Amino acid sequence: MIIKSLVIIAFILIIISLGSALFHLVNRNTEEQSEKTVKALTFRITLSILLFIFIFIAVATGIYTPHGLGVKMHMQKPAQTDLVK
Repeated sequence: MIIKSLVIIAFILIIISLGSALFHLVNRNTEEQSEKTVKALTFRITLSILLFIFIFIAVATGIYTPHGLGVKMHMQKPAQTDLVK
């Protein structure tokens, strides 16, 4: 549950950073606003990469196990067909 909470918080921070960058981009009057846009986008990219690495490590070490539709599809055995020779 802690891992899911951290991922949700990270996604919310990414969305907030993206909104901040959009705000500073629209209100670009000075060079300072342009720098704020770049900083917000850099923060978003860094946070996204860290989130990806965190999720990858959590799945690789077994701390978090995926349990969605994709896992169920991969667990099914392929249908056996009779081959005609």
